Amino acid sequence: MEELISQLVSALKGIWKYRWYAVSAAWLVAVLGWTKVAMLPDDYQTTARVFVDTQSILKPLLAGMTSMPNIEQQVSIMSRTLLSRPNVERVMRMVDLDLGARTPREQQQQLDELMNKIRINGTGNLDIYTITYNHRNPRIVRDVVQSLLTIFVEGSFKGKSGDTRKAVQFIDDQIKLYEDKLSAAENSVKEFRLKNNGLLPRQGTDYSSQLMQSSDALSAARLELAEAEQARNAISNQITGDEPILGADLNPAAIDNPDLDGRISALNKNLDALRMQYTELHPDIVAAKRLVAQLEARKVEESKRKQNSDPGKNYSPMLQQLKVAQTEAEARVAAISARVQEYTLRHQRLLSQANAVPEIETELAQLNRDYQINKENYEKLIGRREAAKLSGDLSSTTEMVSFKIIDPPTVPLTPIGPNRVLLYSITLGAALLTGVAVALLISQVRPTFLSPQELRDRSGLPVLGTIAMNWTPAERAKRQRGNYVFGATLSCLFVAYGGVLASAMLR
Repeated sequence: MEELISQLVSALKGIWKYRWYAVSAAWLVAVLGWTKVAMLPDDYQTTARVFVDTQSILKPLLAGMTSMPNIEQQVSIMSRTLLSRPNVERVMRMVDLDLGARTPREQQQQLDELMNKIRINGTGNLDIYTITYNHRNPRIVRDVVQSLLTIFVEGSFKGKSGDTRKAVQFIDDQIKLYEDKLSAAENSVKEFRLKNNGLLPRQGTDYSSQLMQSSDALSAARLELAEAEQARNAISNQITGDEPILGADLNPAAIDNPDLDGRISALNKNLDALRMQYTELHPDIVAAKRLVAQLEARKVEESKRKQNSDPGKNYSPMLQQLKVAQTEAEARVAAISARVQEYTLRHQRLLSQANAVPEIETELAQLNRDYQINKENYEKLIGRREAAKLSGDLSSTTEMVSFKIIDPPTVPLTPIGPNRVLLYSITLGAALLTGVAVALLISQVRPTFLSPQELRDRSGLPVLGTIAMNWTPAERAKRQRGNYVFGATLSCLFVAYGGVLASAMLR
């Protein structure tokens, strides 16, 4: 410990011995340092804060109709990519910073400097973003932050419109592809139906249903044919026992002849009127009776002429009715026989197609299934295209997100840096340390023994005695003046320090 104290005392004595070198070095370093700090340009800073409101009323209104864009993620990504190279180059062009760059190297340096000085901070919970920028020109500081705000807002509104256009274009291409598939499927189904029209199911009935319906129709037709044949045979049995009626007299009143009946009726009315005035022997009554008799005879004669031309004139009305019924029964039996024959051919044709029809039905079902799948995909793509368009409109609309500028960028009036007070203080400390170091270094380069013990320790020889310096009054006065001058020089250094501090505060 004593040795350490002895070395420290020796070092202090050496420094004091070369104190003028120390104060000279301190002045030199202080003047140079303070000059450098004074020449540093002012650093201005401005900050803008913006609030992003992503709670839009369109979200609940359009929920379920389309895919809602993630506005929060979109804004967050834009805030993180705001300092990309294209955006920063755009900012440089907007504030004319690129005009001072003459070479690509200078332009790259300006770009790197701008990217390093811009700070973007955000709070994920409150959606408040802060943009900060420092520069020696206050107007450029304001313009740069304003340009960044503009790009931030435009980029957030732009959203994914480009991606939406690509998605819609892709869906349109798929829709055209499925339109071709649908057309081909429709043509295949149409050609297949035209080729196998007789074998295809109708109105939702399959082959087994058609076969069962055909069998039921054939059985019903055969039963109806048997009933018609029984009815015909019964009528034939009734006709077998009847005989023709000959010599039957005709009654004029029973004969139907509208023309003659009208004339006879008119004559009878005229005859009744004459009988009310005259007797039966009156010539008019006799003439009228004779004319009525002639008309009745003519009526009977015409009726007989018709009976001679009718083959059934000698038969009874019952027999004639039975003959008519028999004819109708024969016609019905013939019609039902034709129906039974047709149903039999259809049933046999269905039986002969028992192996081909299931394969055709299976192939038709496959064609319909392929067509239905293409149709469903086509309709889904149509809906997805409309949803994609709506989603793209939502991602770029200004109604989904709103920006509220809390603190707009302004031109700063006072610089935030550099901290000249701190730098001046650091310079003073460095100057003092430099002076001490210079004095200590010189004392080590030009060593002197300042005590008998140090001489004894260095030489290893015994010190017999010491001779003290006897200063004359003139030398003492000179040394005193030197100490005063040194103190004044050192005081002037601190006074200069106070002066630069005052100038820094006033600035």
